[in-house]
Amino acid sequence: MKLQDKVAIVTGGARGIGAAVVDRYVAEGARVAVADISPAQAQETAGRHGERAIAVPLDVTSLASIEACVTAVVAHWGGVDILVNNAGVFDMGPVVEVSEASFDRMFAVNAKGLFFTLQAVAKRMIAQGRGGKIINFSSQAGRRGEALVSAYCASKAAVISLTQSAGLDLIQHRINVNGIAPGVVDTPMWDHVDSLFARYEGRPRGEKKRLVGKAVPYGRMGRPDDQAGAAVFLASADADYVVAQTLNVDGGNWMS
Repeated sequence: MKLQDKVAIVTGGARGIGAAVVDRYVAEGARVAVADISPAQAQETAGRHGERAIAVPLDVTSLASIEACVTAVVAHWGGVDILVNNAGVFDMGPVVEVSEASFDRMFAVNAKGLFFTLQAVAKRMIAQGRGGKIINFSSQAGRRGEALVSAYCASKAAVISLTQSAGLDLIQHRINVNGIAPGVVDTPMWDHVDSLFARYEGRPRGEKKRLVGKAVPYGRMGRPDDQAGAAVFLASADADYVVAQTLNVDGGNWMS
């Protein structure tokens, strides 16, 4: 087992990619805090794993909530070794229609929330003195611009940049910060994405999802489980010499 007795926090861990990472981490021997803004869903995911997982409420837009989450995990298991920054939100629209509220919400969760969760956990890792692993989820959208997805793309590009800067800063403490950039992944969030494309591109519901899946070189949309292996690798000793990188896990959609 690659993560035997490690303590991990997975934000947005209640469903989708986050839940797949939780399941895989437990299978690899970790104890996992399912940190999510939806307590009932977090409890459902944690409940699959008995004493190996706990549900912890977390709103990444609140510094008090972030600190309370990290404090609760440290109190329960005595420390933290791995952070997976997976919580994220999506919205889209033509540039001239993007509202300030939508823009602020995406940056508050996808960039600011991610950064200050990273900061809170990094402080604990430094105090513990045994290093750690931090994994930030970006997106293929962070690698390029998209006409209808300007603010989301920018927020995910910020994740790649923050991963680079934090990685270079924290490696002196043997804290490896790296990222994962998924492509199109079949999750409940993508159903929301599809509905927005249907509105703005005048497509039937489900058509955009079908087309983007068909366009992936691998031949299908990704599944949450497809991200879990990379998340295990970056959290394990196998990635000790990997620093400030963002790994594309997208079926060949993007090369960088």
